Amino acid sequence: MKERWLWGRFSPLVATLGIVGMAIDQIVKIWVVHIYDMANNPPISLTPFLDIILIWNKGVSYGLFQQDSTFGRWALALFTIGAAVLIWVWGVRTKDRLLAISLGLVLAGAIGNGIDRLYYGKVVDFVYFNYGDFSWYVFNLADVWIVLGAAGLIFDSFFGGKQHQK
Repeated sequence: MKERWLWGRFSPLVATLGIVGMAIDQIVKIWVVHIYDMANNPPISLTPFLDIILIWNKGVSYGLFQQDSTFGRWALALFTIGAAVLIWVWGVRTKDRLLAISLGLVLAGAIGNGIDRLYYGKVVDFVYFNYGDFSWYVFNLADVWIVLGAAGLIFDSFFGGKQHQK
């Protein structure tokens, strides 16, 4: 059977999840940065443990690998684009629905954060869980999609169907 590189059985699912997830992420970020103008307005306390605040992340997950230089900014942006292409090819070639859903979610997150890197030079983070002395890192919806997708990939690696028993 000929290997596919651009379009496969679950490509519509991966593409839909990637586009819809990215759009939701970007719409909320536009509201936080430009409509509510959080840089010039106070944080929003939604619950005693959940706030909406604005943090600019020049690194990757958990603020690792902070990049203050132009080279670092573009290196992370190019890495994100490369990762998105590899995720797409993996999604094109998959024959498993759970894997396709998981890859679509990871793709949505990669594209959402990639747009931030290209447009702002850094990622817009705004969801802050905290309670008393406990403080979780600040993240965004793209990060949520990536975590959910990664959880699906891990689940699939342990409990995947016949595809993994070859």
